[in-house]
Amino acid sequence: MTPFAKFGAAALFVAFASGCASHRPTPPPTYGYSQQVQYGTVQNIDMVRAQNQTSGGGAIVGGVIGGLLGHQVDHGAKKDLATGIGVVGGAIIGNQIEKNRAGAQDIYRVTIRLDNGGQRSFDYAQLSSDLRVGDRVRVDNNQVYRW
Repeated sequence: MTPFAKFGAAALFVAFASGCASHRPTPPPTYGYSQQVQYGTVQNIDMVRAQNQTSGGGAIVGGVIGGLLGHQVDHGAKKDLATGIGVVGGAIIGNQIEKNRAGAQDIYRVTIRLDNGGQRSFDYAQLSSDLRVGDRVRVDNNQVYRW
């Protein structure tokens, strides 16, 4: 194949391939709810006790300590099994200790009955004193505003 024929074949391929390309912009994906403004009524305001999330540090430290203690057992296959059990058990115990130290916090869960028939809930550490059950609200950008 001559260089001119190779160039022609490549140009023809590019022309056909670009004709198949779509130049329309795609809309951004929506996850769950769209960012549009919604209206509704406050259905419930509940106090909920929420466990704080752990960082994983307690599980890591517990796993290391449990593995070291399990490694002290006998020898051979029993030693490997005891080390594995020590790592898993230590990680579970360490995570629970960290969770207990972090404690739990009370949050307010506001449930909104939307005008379109849907329902959404929002969690707040502090609640505005002017928001009550039965109030008309506007939900804008995942925030609830009295309306």
